[in-house]
Amino acid sequence: MKDTPRRCSLSLQLPHQNLPIQRLQDSMADLVVRNLTTTPLELKLVERFEGQPASGRETPIGNITSRITGIFNSTSITTNVRIQGEARDRRDVSFPIGPYETCTTDVRTADPGREVVRLTFESDGHRYQVDVPTSSQRSTVMKKLDGAPNEYTTIYVQTGSCLAIFSSSHLSSWMRELRDEYPLSALSIPGTHNSPTCHVALPSVRCQAVSVRDQLDNGVRFFDIRVNVNPDSSDLALVHSAFPISLTGGKYFKDMLDVVYAFLDANPSETLIMSVKREGTGKGTDQQLSKILKDRFYGDGRRWYTEPKIPKIGEVRGKIVLLRRHANDPSLNGEWGGRGWGLDGSVWPDNCADGLLGSGIARVQDFYEVDQSHNIQKKIDLARSHLERAAEPVSLLSGAQGPQPFFINFLSGSNFFNANCWPEKIAAKVNPAIVEYLCLRHGSDGKGPAGLKVGDASAGLVVTDWVGQDGDWDLIRCIVGWNGRLKLKQ
Repeated sequence: MKDTPRRCSLSLQLPHQNLPIQRLQDSMADLVVRNLTTTPLELKLVERFEGQPASGRETPIGNITSRITGIFNSTSITTNVRIQGEARDRRDVSFPIGPYETCTTDVRTADPGREVVRLTFESDGHRYQVDVPTSSQRSTVMKKLDGAPNEYTTIYVQTGSCLAIFSSSHLSSWMRELRDEYPLSALSIPGTHNSPTCHVALPSVRCQAVSVRDQLDNGVRFFDIRVNVNPDSSDLALVHSAFPISLTGGKYFKDMLDVVYAFLDANPSETLIMSVKREGTGKGTDQQLSKILKDRFYGDGRRWYTEPKIPKIGEVRGKIVLLRRHANDPSLNGEWGGRGWGLDGSVWPDNCADGLLGSGIARVQDFYEVDQSHNIQKKIDLARSHLERAAEPVSLLSGAQGPQPFFINFLSGSNFFNANCWPEKIAAKVNPAIVEYLCLRHGSDGKGPAGLKVGDASAGLVVTDWVGQDGDWDLIRCIVGWNGRLKLKQ
């Protein structure tokens, strides 16, 4: 089912009857609701309240956590407001919105900084309530009014007057709800770039705000790992380029794997794709790395999936899928019936907008040379374009002849010599812009940069920096939420 936009009409009394026509038009914006869930919803009640600033200063909006209702505005500054007094306007309405439908209502959105609009939705006879905007930057669960069973993530994008509603997933086990038969490349998968770089380090080296376990518990399922290789040791230190990831002591591949194994033991429905690459100042080779990994870490296959083909979800639950960004030792070429060892990412397109891996298993957006702050907008545009490409294919269960490639979309970028282009600064602009795109335009025919048609509306494999900072899992939850489209076919 496609995300179908339509105009929902309802006669409502216009507010501000004494305003001049131009001022009235300027103050009016019709609320758009995107139901990005598998359940029908109906907007039943609209209440309008006077609002007052929740704090004395203006703050940027943009948070979603595991407790789910967020207000987003990636392109401007807005003021949080809280309700003051009783509702000054209360209207019963009826706007039914089917699964993955978009409805433009006749409901005027809140006057920014001055009003709060309370929306009451109904689903399967139960009612849910959300205020737009909320009184806090923090996300909250959409209020259940009558013991309602479901939980919904609501995201308000002020720039588009759009309320996007996602089904709330348990981020620690979100793959549990998906069928075993789906190829892994059909999923919308959140990932992190230089995943374990959450420690005290140079600002240009640190890419993440929280630990590996926190990332896993909050839905991250792709890890980008860089290791230093020495020919006389099987210890693999974690690095970012030539630098260690921690200034307070070495961090090692084995210790990180123990954390991942513990998570998978506790959540056997999940799988993790791990990209492993050789970096650092060590004198070891790719071939030596491949031998160390196989002999010391990959074991009997219980923990790792190393077959060189894109797997189905059911084949890899509880395992790590190896994506190797290194060449193999020749001794591994005979593995898997002569097909080799691991998903082959050894021929990686450099600094690319849409590059094909040498093995053909993935198309990659990895433009990382963000050498001036204005290039951040170029990065955003390239990431949006790759999201649109990822949404176009149709998976095997929809009639395709073979598994689609992965669409790997790096949101990261950096420049060592420009503090405005260090990872945290770039993420502060790129991440909310992608949240906005996923809420407003993703999965809708012709709404992407190239106007492409939509297939399964996958977001692909989206690789991020600085998620989870101060509990901000906005982007991860939005990516995971797009897997709901697959569940419509189950």
